Amino acid sequence: MKYGILSTSSIAPRFIAAMREVEAGEIVAVSSRSLEKAREKAAQWDIPVAYGSHMELLQDENVDVVYISTVNSQHYIWAKAALEHGKAVVCEKPCTVSARQTAELFALAKEKKLFFMEAEKMLFLPAVLEAEKRILRGDLGQIHMAQLSHSFPASYNGWMFDQEAGGGPLLSSGIYAVQLMIYLFGPIETIRGVKSSLETGVEWQYILTGETKSGVLFTAKNSTRAILDNTCRIYGENGWLELPEYWKARKVIFHISGKEPETVEFPCQHELRYEAEHIAQCFRQGLLTSPVVTPEISVAGIAALEQVMKTW
Repeated sequence: MKYGILSTSSIAPRFIAAMREVEAGEIVAVSSRSLEKAREKAAQWDIPVAYGSHMELLQDENVDVVYISTVNSQHYIWAKAALEHGKAVVCEKPCTVSARQTAELFALAKEKKLFFMEAEKMLFLPAVLEAEKRILRGDLGQIHMAQLSHSFPASYNGWMFDQEAGGGPLLSSGIYAVQLMIYLFGPIETIRGVKSSLETGVEWQYILTGETKSGVLFTAKNSTRAILDNTCRIYGENGWLELPEYWKARKVIFHISGKEPETVEFPCQHELRYEAEHIAQCFRQGLLTSPVVTPEISVAGIAALEQVMKTW
């Protein structure tokens, strides 16, 4: 499959590197809002064609798949346009800024018989899959609680605190927390949160509390100023596990009662490689949606964040 990269965002080169590492597709074009920037990045990333507008990329008949990594509020606009131009779409998380928009895109992709997926790399990480396997096996016993924390300096993304751009750490990192809970423990029953805001109303930190329908209570916190421990801990009746930097985890640590802690490591250069391999497999099988990042998980994840934002 031949990919067009729509936007020269900071995550785009990581996706490109992962695709090339596992030979999951060919990168044939890149677009930016200016031709100068597109040419600069095309040269830097060794991409043969550069476009000074995203629409030109969508009109390129050589492009089979469009990878969208614009600011959050632009995901829906360009994903819809790509589908309408007959392109398969891989859209960075959060897929859109509302459950309605996300559901609409999946429906459009189904109507057009085109592949569409939210790029949620975390759900393909071997460390996360190892945690899932042992939870299902019962190593930790019945799971009752989970605690997730994530911090990062937001200065590298100038739009992070721009409300119109879909800024704020809730959309950018909260989606990891809620989708991990949904993936491991099923639908979220209730969720609420508190935030610290700028004068514009955009949050710079938050704490979420929630419960899944299966009865797992969880907290998720994020700050762009305080330095947190950046981990996910899941607690059961027989012990607990830890996923350091769970959104890009390379290892999982098991603390089972009566046993020494066990660390299982999965070193890799590009954590997006597993997602890239999965996408390629979906194309080989002729699938229109991912059996891992399903439409249901994508819609439920943003719906949970919408519940929180409504109370704000």
